[in-house]
Amino acid sequence: MRVALFVTCINDTLYPRTGRAVVSLLRRLGVEAEFPEAQSCCGQPQFNTGYRWETEPLVRRFAAAFAGFDYVVTPSGSCAAMVRDNYPRIGAKAAAEGRGEELTRAAEAVVPRTLELTEFLVDVLGVTDVGAYYPHRVTYHPTCHGLRMLGLGTKPKRLLDAVAGLDLVELPGAQECCGFGGTFSVKNAAVSAAMGADKARHIMGTGAQAVCTVDNSCQLHIGGTLARLGSPVRPVHLAEILASTDKEQW
Repeated sequence: MRVALFVTCINDTLYPRTGRAVVSLLRRLGVEAEFPEAQSCCGQPQFNTGYRWETEPLVRRFAAAFAGFDYVVTPSGSCAAMVRDNYPRIGAKAAAEGRGEELTRAAEAVVPRTLELTEFLVDVLGVTDVGAYYPHRVTYHPTCHGLRMLGLGTKPKRLLDAVAGLDLVELPGAQECCGFGGTFSVKNAAVSAAMGADKARHIMGTGAQAVCTVDNSCQLHIGGTLARLGSPVRPVHLAEILASTDKEQW
């Protein structure tokens, strides 16, 4: 089984430890993930801002970079959702405009093989207990793309429930958006900040030491809000928790 890691822009530039955690975790499970250096942005920021034609070269690049792999695994619900939900739309629009089937074929080549990390662990590898140890009180925020577009359901929580030492506490209003929304947070800064403050108050009310998500973009927004409120709650990606073992010090 050939597996590729799609690390995403935000992880590459701001959270490289998340990509390292994915590699460490998969190796522990007997999977050697490759990193195609030709990969770049999936096109989500451009597409969400209305630049569909400018997104098309990135669809082609993604398909070419990950050709030949059985699975493309990414620690990002939003980027996985971009590929799975929007690439087919981009192809269909191009075809409807009389510009051929190239983008449709590119989407068809990668959509079935692109999985968010928890999907790969639970659905493909068939594991929930990955041998992790994380002795902290943790709450989980299900990000919008993972919850609504990918339908991750209970997969992230099942993985967290199996982590030794971890005390998982429910987050009130968990299904409410944190307010990030990519370019939404720039265009609607006041609304975004207010939603982030609501989310942060719910998180702090749990007494958790850490808040976990499957998207570092949302983690960035939540973590920044918590920091501005003076909260000691640590934002952490699910991959980092799952990569942690009893040999590591936290």
